[in-house]
Amino acid sequence: MNINYDKTTGLVPAIIQDHETQKVLMLGYMNAEAYQQTLNTGKVTFYSRSQKRLWTKGETSGNFLLIKEIKNDCDNDTLLIQVTPTGSVCHTGSDTCWDEKNTNSLYFLDKLEAIIKDRKENPDNASYTSSLFKKGINKVAQKVGEEAIELVIEAKDNDKKLFLNEAADLLYHYLILLSAKDFALKNVIDILDARNKKEE
Repeated sequence: MNINYDKTTGLVPAIIQDHETQKVLMLGYMNAEAYQQTLNTGKVTFYSRSQKRLWTKGETSGNFLLIKEIKNDCDNDTLLIQVTPTGSVCHTGSDTCWDEKNTNSLYFLDKLEAIIKDRKENPDNASYTSSLFKKGINKVAQKVGEEAIELVIEAKDNDKKLFLNEAADLLYHYLILLSAKDFALKNVIDILDARNKKEE
């Protein structure tokens, strides 16, 4: 990777981002040696500007940042490092250095779509999802209709648990239908986003 380290300091900023939640966790700096050690160990190593030495995140706390992917920006002078953290990131004990929770429940939908796609492309006889794909588009569409009706019925009552479970069933079968038609939730989101921009 071609990295343009600062000519004065020999450093490059490294933005650390959780690979799954996409949450920005912290910002650190690397020199060429820190970058190489990061590659060699699979754990993020920075250059400490105050202590003038290399330090691996987690070397004292045990809360390491395990490398998933490293990207360089368009000017080759800023790194985006996607990681899996093994614990809190900030020295204060917070998930991030901005005192935020490292969560993003909507990201789970991406994982769920990936699972559904895998069940479609690699059928498993023990999988309910695979069995739906095997029965064809008509059955998949029928299940979405059935789940929608069940949700409407539960909406008329006051049982929150049943309502949320039916809502989850509908969403899951809707994602299966999108996959069966070779679409993803993002295609639908793009349409909603375009409509929203027209309203602004």
